[in-house]
Amino acid sequence: MSGGKGGADERGPWPAPLGAPSMPALPTWADEDTPVFVISVAAQIAGMHAQTLRSYDRIGLVSPGRASGGGRRYSVRDIAVLREVQRLSQEDGVNLAGIKRIIELEREVGALTDRLAEVTEELARWRTAAEQAPSRGDRLPARRTQSVVVWQPGPRHRHE
Repeated sequence: MSGGKGGADERGPWPAPLGAPSMPALPTWADEDTPVFVISVAAQIAGMHAQTLRSYDRIGLVSPGRASGGGRRYSVRDIAVLREVQRLSQEDGVNLAGIKRIIELEREVGALTDRLAEVTEELARWRTAAEQAPSRGDRLPARRTQSVVVWQPGPRHRHE
């Protein structure tokens, strides 16, 4: 359930529940976040009833995309989340509120991991720029701006 792509096989990051069908092949134009499966297909793949998916959507465990007519469309990632919800509930005995919090925290960890990667890349670019810049001591190159700061004197205090 962490953010970003990669590392997971075509079924997503979690194994399918016992007896659940494997993930069908996606069209070449789709990725794991593209909402392509109607609710009946998603329910069958996840090993659940369609009404359960509707209920999970209402409480915010999974938020599928919507077709132009308003029908739910599930992505491979959505189905992986559904499978994990089922596993946490059935195997680990976690209630739906706990599962929702786990999902939220895993998404937050994913977002923070993505941000850390961005900052690390930016730091590497700054280090490269510092190494290639003419020697100016131990300073990093300054960023030039056209900011204007206006100073206004405050009230004068007399010291008597």
